[in-house]
Amino acid sequence: MTASTHHPSRPTPRSAPQPFGDHLRHWRQHRRLSQLDLAQEADISTRHLSFVETGRSVPSREMVLRLSERLDIPLRERNALLVAAGYAPMYRERPLNDPALDSARQAVELLLKSHEPYPALALDRHWNIVATNRMVPHLLAGADPSLLEAPVNVLRLSLHPKGLAPRIANLMQWRDHLFERLRQQITATADPALVALLEELKAYPVPEEAKGPNLEGEHPGVVMPFKFNTPSGVLSFISTTTIFGSPVDVTLQELAMETFFPADDFTRQALHALAAQG
Repeated sequence: MTASTHHPSRPTPRSAPQPFGDHLRHWRQHRRLSQLDLAQEADISTRHLSFVETGRSVPSREMVLRLSERLDIPLRERNALLVAAGYAPMYRERPLNDPALDSARQAVELLLKSHEPYPALALDRHWNIVATNRMVPHLLAGADPSLLEAPVNVLRLSLHPKGLAPRIANLMQWRDHLFERLRQQITATADPALVALLEELKAYPVPEEAKGPNLEGEHPGVVMPFKFNTPSGVLSFISTTTIFGSPVDVTLQELAMETFFPADDFTRQALHALAAQG
């Protein structure tokens, strides 16, 4: 496994603690729920929920966790809610090389290595590369060195004009696909860093040759392919994303593994030949 020196992102320091009620209201509105909706979901009175949001009532630890569960709040933000309510954080955050995460790290290494000779990489919540298998560097040749400095952001690397964008044969389709995935993640996490990343990516210039009408619009297949120009020809991939099931650690919840499979026989043969070169 090829690992970068980057560790999963740390929480952004806040200028001042945010009251629990403000946290709760933000997440309730982000999930587009009324106080009545959430109160019914959490099996509490609307009056009590209103008092909690306005700071007139202090929630119990069990109540904080129940509301967090009903709102499907990520573990990192559940910790923030617990702290805002005056309780200790419940979910630990450790780098992947922490001894306590040995079994998880070994699972990541096994998945990455077993996927060879096809590319696979592990990403943190901000799409920064945590680890890759030995096939990924073969696809990064020609990218500007500044984009390969840790932490390497795979979205920035993919869509930047000095990155892989000039080599992506279906750039407009792939760009729209990545934007949609990022929007879905923003909806789930409300992470301001992801909002900023999306705006940055949308501002990148797109080569005129990539704007052809045959490259835009909905893809007719069942999955979105990633088509990549190489000296050997156009490699075509489909990708899958794997996450840890039911994690109780912030790092593991935010870790995703992206695995690429050949979408045609030419790509399969080209990757096997590339792997044989070492």
